[in-house]
Amino acid sequence: MHAITVPSPGGVDALVYTRLPDVSPGHGEVLIDVAAAGVNRADVSQREGHYPPPPGASPLPGMEVSGIIRSLGTGVNDWAVGDRVCALLPGGGYASLAVAAAGQLLPVPDSLDLVDAAGLPEAIATVWSNVFLTAGLRSGETLLVHGGSSGIGTIAIQLARAFGSLVAVTAGSSAKLAACERLGAEILIDYRQSDFAHELITATEGRGVDVILDSIGGAYLDRNLRSLAPHGRLVNVGNLSGETGTLDFALVMRRWLSIHGSTLRARTAAEKDEIVASVRKNVWPLVLSGQVHPVIDSRFALADAALAHHRMESSEHIGKLLLVP
Repeated sequence: MHAITVPSPGGVDALVYTRLPDVSPGHGEVLIDVAAAGVNRADVSQREGHYPPPPGASPLPGMEVSGIIRSLGTGVNDWAVGDRVCALLPGGGYASLAVAAAGQLLPVPDSLDLVDAAGLPEAIATVWSNVFLTAGLRSGETLLVHGGSSGIGTIAIQLARAFGSLVAVTAGSSAKLAACERLGAEILIDYRQSDFAHELITATEGRGVDVILDSIGGAYLDRNLRSLAPHGRLVNVGNLSGETGTLDFALVMRRWLSIHGSTLRARTAAEKDEIVASVRKNVWPLVLSGQVHPVIDSRFALADAALAHHRMESSEHIGKLLLVP
């Protein structure tokens, strides 16, 4: 099979296109002929040597794919050879063949482009598990999404609007904010031009927002807490700032705030199976109807993974980046 390896950590040149022996499914797994792999910030961190795969996972980068099931491992009864699927992976997606746990597959409808479907599993599972299952976003509440034009952000906007919530976003350009507005975001903040905490308090008439989905981390901690309404919930899924934050614990107590941290890749297989099952029951009907869809910025050949990582690091993209074997 063709694959991208990372023989030693480094810049985009550390990604090496090569051929490897074909992989095969174990018990409870399926083998997928990969149509596309999603590119995520975590892949960049892995390439740099900062985010190793979980024990026992493939050393290849890539945490989500779409494609056609080629073969079934023992104990798999709910899927068939030839099924169109997309899947969460602990690693191994940057290849022409990938092994996935049967419990972490989702069916790709004929109405959805099979390649584009690779942009769904990681973002939907991240948003659903954090914003809805953990933070409990409800209809009528307001969600703030930092990086609203990212792969995760574009899904978060769509899901929040589909379930009756208002959406505020931050982004770094007018083009990105316009893309967020087209998806349903109503409060649009250019973080390069203004302080988002001040803008939010003004836009919400002093109340603040109910839930914040943040991947920036420490650099935003104080302003995030000041942006929350009473009983507000902050969910952190990244620390792109690379900084630690200072916690005003009195503010947390005074406004009954909650702070949650989360990573998806490091969860147990059983936890991820549960998340995917919940996604399939509660979110996938919206995908089937077309109400929620992947926003794709660019497709790259698998051999051009370095170009995809370069675009990811530029932060110029809107939506997902895909690698196509």
